[in-house]
Amino acid sequence: MSKRDYYDVLNCKKGASIAEIKASYRKLAMELHPDRNPDNQDCEIKFREVNEAYDILKDDQKRAAYDRFGHAAFEQGGGARNGNPFDFASTFSDIFDDIFGGGNFGGGQRRRQNRGGDLRYNLEITLEEAFRGRGAEIKVPSAVACEDCGGSGAEAGSKPEQCPACSGLGKVRATQGFFTIERTCAQCRGQGRIVRHPCKPCRGTGHVQKERTLSVDIPPGVEEGTRMRVAGEGQAGFNGGPPGDLYIFLTVKPHALFQRDGHDLYCRAPISFIAAALGGTIEVPTLDGGRTKVSIPEGTQSGRQFRLRGKGMPLLQGGGMMGDLYVEVAVETPSKLSRKQKELLRAFEKESGEGTHPEAEGFLAKLKEFWNSGDKA
Repeated sequence: MSKRDYYDVLNCKKGASIAEIKASYRKLAMELHPDRNPDNQDCEIKFREVNEAYDILKDDQKRAAYDRFGHAAFEQGGGARNGNPFDFASTFSDIFDDIFGGGNFGGGQRRRQNRGGDLRYNLEITLEEAFRGRGAEIKVPSAVACEDCGGSGAEAGSKPEQCPACSGLGKVRATQGFFTIERTCAQCRGQGRIVRHPCKPCRGTGHVQKERTLSVDIPPGVEEGTRMRVAGEGQAGFNGGPPGDLYIFLTVKPHALFQRDGHDLYCRAPISFIAAALGGTIEVPTLDGGRTKVSIPEGTQSGRQFRLRGKGMPLLQGGGMMGDLYVEVAVETPSKLSRKQKELLRAFEKESGEGTHPEAEGFLAKLKEFWNSGDKA
């Protein structure tokens, strides 16, 4: 039976890039792998066919020969290694590198670089500071590169040695047939190097604990739970790896006068029942330290809200846009009345007629209707 075209086997066009070929092979190899298709001879045959095609097309010289002469380029032992031009274990190991991060396994010289850990700092601010924004200096304890050894972990006059067990990679592999097993090197614990003479201040780790003072800017409009990222101010990396980041989590203290809901502020203002009945003007504070007037119309009921546009919180990165301030009035019932005050109130009650207390009158009307309907039942 004649062999299928290698490009057809990998579902690629003849002019496909190596990246497209590799991506197609990776997908097919995972689908057809014998472990995923036990006792399926058809999948096993296709798996070998896919590996054979990829082994040729991944290599520039083999691919050029195949493009020119087809399968005939590899007949009669042409291009064979030990009589077999196809190294399936090596081919699958290439994709294993891509999937599981093998990277430069064959290089044997590159140390494994590790990014430093991230740090978290909790910062409490006032509502006024959230309104205006502020600068803050914070002290962060973190691991920094040891100055004595420059972060190498080795004392002066010496340097770390490449781990002989893993050739400096921090991991070792064993290949058996189609399977490649990778594990962290036990001798260097994944670092790829061994420090024979450790630096005393850092005990060979290359890092020491140190408290740093950082200046950060808190923008206006931040909310409870806002997370600020300060890039590169976390723990130092290992083996020349980049440092981690610092994350500042903000909490806002409760305020004595204002409650916040998003970009809006709410304030409760008590007024006398006389002011509520006759109307008038009250002064209320604003979060910027100023004050503003609110006109109270006649007959204002407790719980009514008055909206003051642009007197709330600034929108974070909102270009100067502001939320609103809602003032809720609470009509206060007078207490500790004198005899004369009580007499005046009783006189007022006698003078009160229909429409003086519309809400109470409406409630009584509903009660009568309810009771009357109950009697008929």
